Amino acid sequence: MTEYNGYVTDETIEGADDGPLAEKTVAVKDNISTEGVRTTCGSAMLSDYVPPYDATVVERLKDAGATIPGKTNMDEFGMGTTTETSAFGAVENPAAAGRVPGGSSGGSAAVVAAGDADLALGSDTGGSIRCPAAFCGVVGIKPTYGLVSRYGLVAYANSLEQIGPIAPSVEGAAELLDVIAGPDEHDATTQEAPEADGSYAAAADGDVDGLSIGVPTELLDGADEEVVETFWDAMDDLEAQGASYHEVDLPSVEHAVEAYYVIAMSEASSNLARFDGVRYGQSGGYDGNWNESFANAREEGFGEEVKRRVLLGTYALSAGYHDKYYKKAQDARAWVKQDFDEALDDADVLASPTMPVPPMKRGESLDDPLTMYLADANTTPVNLANLPAISVPAGETDDGLPVGLQLVGPAFGEREIIRAGSALA
Repeated sequence: MTEYNGYVTDETIEGADDGPLAEKTVAVKDNISTEGVRTTCGSAMLSDYVPPYDATVVERLKDAGATIPGKTNMDEFGMGTTTETSAFGAVENPAAAGRVPGGSSGGSAAVVAAGDADLALGSDTGGSIRCPAAFCGVVGIKPTYGLVSRYGLVAYANSLEQIGPIAPSVEGAAELLDVIAGPDEHDATTQEAPEADGSYAAAADGDVDGLSIGVPTELLDGADEEVVETFWDAMDDLEAQGASYHEVDLPSVEHAVEAYYVIAMSEASSNLARFDGVRYGQSGGYDGNWNESFANAREEGFGEEVKRRVLLGTYALSAGYHDKYYKKAQDARAWVKQDFDEALDDADVLASPTMPVPPMKRGESLDDPLTMYLADANTTPVNLANLPAISVPAGETDDGLPVGLQLVGPAFGEREIIRAGSALA
């Protein structure tokens, strides 16, 4: 284990003797199934759960020769922005003492930032790879929906989440993406990316000459002043290397956070119904009727944030409210997708700060969930649009706190964002 609590378990899983990731260590977020090794999702509900199979991405890691040094800590069931909701304790940010590492893949970003793993896998439902990458000063890629198999990922919100890489450099993240990407017979949502020249890693050549970058002004509104200054410094760096940038409009993003949370919480309400102490999870240990046992198991097994989101999701799906909330959220999602597509008709990639604020102090947002939700304003729209995005280090604030720059590309445009990101990291 680590002083900063990045790992839930440090049981090593060995890969093949050779392959593209031979001699590399790749930590795996603890909501990704590993055969014979405990997978907890950061929850007391699954504290003793041992999957009988490997997730597809884990099989591909092992086939590529990677060594998995352990399973990384995370916000419970992926629900959080700070990796403080884990039943196994909060994670410290190795890049900023006393600050959160971001979430929900905070453990994965932390072990990479601390040098305790060469690479890591996270999952991204509304920014859960990009947020911790930004807060820990590393690189994180959220792939296009369908590029990477979700088979073996414990579901939170199926229509939004993707598994992706975290690494110290863009090239390292791209090398890991080369291994895990591709169709999978176990996941019907996966598809083959359009043919392109070279691997994802080969795209990390730093050549941005002639690149057109759109900057959505809406994603700068309300951001911390030092974050905005650091962002523009990074944009000037890209311009000096031959890129150009111009402002674009994404009017729908003002509704994105609300739409995202209605959809994500609704899907979570459905997905987490299986954790009843009978099919999965700790037994309620109650001798009365099934309903009482079910309630007892979930009361003891779930943390406060998970309970909050399940309750809100159940409400949004209930009779009389489905059209008022869930249907409207899906309409807003279609609007967000349309706006991104139109903006990307006029630019090769879009750029914004990854997070509107630097890493928060530990404990600062736990009692204010609304503030935590609003911190996802720049990342959640990308998941609603099912597009690829990368977070790369843009610089630091005057206090030495990491700031990330987010680049968004068209569907299956991973090479474009990797090439642009590699000019900075």
